Amino acid sequence: MTSRRSHAHLRPSPETSSQPLPSTARELFDALPQLPGLRTEIINGRLIVSPVGTPEHGWLAMLLAYELHPLITRNGWRSYTGNVDVCIDGPRDPVEPDFVLARVDCPRWGARELLSSGLLMVAEIVSPGSVIEDRDRKPDIYASGGVPLMLLVDPVATPATVTVLSDPKEGAYRTSTRVEMGSHLHIPEPVDFTLDTSIFANIQDAT
Repeated sequence: MTSRRSHAHLRPSPETSSQPLPSTARELFDALPQLPGLRTEIINGRLIVSPVGTPEHGWLAMLLAYELHPLITRNGWRSYTGNVDVCIDGPRDPVEPDFVLARVDCPRWGARELLSSGLLMVAEIVSPGSVIEDRDRKPDIYASGGVPLMLLVDPVATPATVTVLSDPKEGAYRTSTRVEMGSHLHIPEPVDFTLDTSIFANIQDAT
């Protein structure tokens, strides 16, 4: 005979008994402690906690930063590879792009989060576990937040591709340019840079 497991009885601790429970995904996000090795985002109203990418995934983001480094230095911009949160203007939802390009005076939401409307570009690197979010959901999120450009590095596509999305309006990017990985791709204003996507090709199989 098997016994039915009883339900757990959850009680607030003395320290938290006087505090209201989070009622929104944003409030729950703000109440979470730092979670090393995990990425925490709000996507379409859902709190998503996922592991950080593989070393190869992180290296692709670094390769993009290295390639853009002369442009970044010349313009006095700042770049971040998977280590800064972005607050989407409007819903105030936090997301963590794989790469962020911003001016040095980009406004913030609190101490940690850069406001999306002050960014120059974000980039996402697609992994097998992030296909739906990166290809289908995040473009509209970034467009609705006023991010001028989104770069989508997709080493898991067949063939592997790199896409730049631009001209955001009414929650969507109106222009999309895609090339097969290994080709040159022009990133329009405000970046205005021709990217040699062959920098990603040598390690695409490792992702």
